Amino acid sequence: MSSGKSTILVTGGAGYIGSHAVLALQQAGYEVIVLDNLSYGHPELIRDVLKVELIVGDTSDRALLDDLFASRQITAVMHFAAYIAVGESVVEPAKYYHNNVVGTLTLLEAMLAAGLKKFVFSSTCAIYGMPQEVPMTETHPRDPLSPYATSKDMVERILADFDGAYGLKSVAFRYFNASGANPDGLLGEDHNPETHLIPLALLTALGKRESLSIFGTDYDTPDGTAVRDYIHVSDLADAHVLGLQYLLDSGDSNVFNLGNGNGFSVREVIETARKVTNREIPVKESPRRAGDAPILVGSAEKARKILGWNPHYADLATIVNHAWQWHQKRHLNNE
Repeated sequence: MSSGKSTILVTGGAGYIGSHAVLALQQAGYEVIVLDNLSYGHPELIRDVLKVELIVGDTSDRALLDDLFASRQITAVMHFAAYIAVGESVVEPAKYYHNNVVGTLTLLEAMLAAGLKKFVFSSTCAIYGMPQEVPMTETHPRDPLSPYATSKDMVERILADFDGAYGLKSVAFRYFNASGANPDGLLGEDHNPETHLIPLALLTALGKRESLSIFGTDYDTPDGTAVRDYIHVSDLADAHVLGLQYLLDSGDSNVFNLGNGNGFSVREVIETARKVTNREIPVKESPRRAGDAPILVGSAEKARKILGWNPHYADLATIVNHAWQWHQKRHLNNE
């Protein structure tokens, strides 16, 4: 370990957003250790691209956590390790509550036992449920509509209680739609199965899928399809570094939305993907999915004011183009 550098433990660091946060931490001068059970993560990105230490293990493994905190001088924890598929969470809620809630609780207890009290948490705008106002602010009522969203809401409530009882300081980031890829092509989005619109559109453009489904064409929106706020994953990662620095500078516990404040419909995203790729993207129109809101757009004014966060890649075409460069590299080179 280099002298003078704080060491940050990043759980779920081999995943999509976690790996981008590892890169942002490195660029900001931090040492990083990644803990990931590799159920969905990509170890080659950690070992070969980011070249940081990877510990394969689970946040519910208290003995492993105790050993890790005892043997390393860790300053803070950045927590991304979670299952994220909304549909699966409805069918398998136990899996989500065990991993996302019990796993996080075990991690927090191990941190406190080791005297660690700085925690950056990956939360979600899904805790708000159906929007009562647009854009949504951090004071919007919380009414999660799935076990996934409820699991994140539970952790936020645990964090508030742990601050009051134990003085553990946390920053929770409520993301809107994370998207895009590292502009240099080092990292990107590669879920299996994939559920997100932009990568699904690009996989269709690459011929990896026959068509792309549009779920719901009768919403009360300009073109009838759902509207979402897309935020570049590198901008998300930058916010996490700012949140960490805020805590290390003795900031109090806080929650922040992360979004661009702009909404794009499903059809607009698909049309942008067609222009960026210059390829056909066949679509199928399907019924609405249960629990999908017509419009989800967030206000990130609080993060801008308090953290000084300023997104660099707010343009949808830029976000899609960065993702396209990654997908071509990832999928065409692996054939």
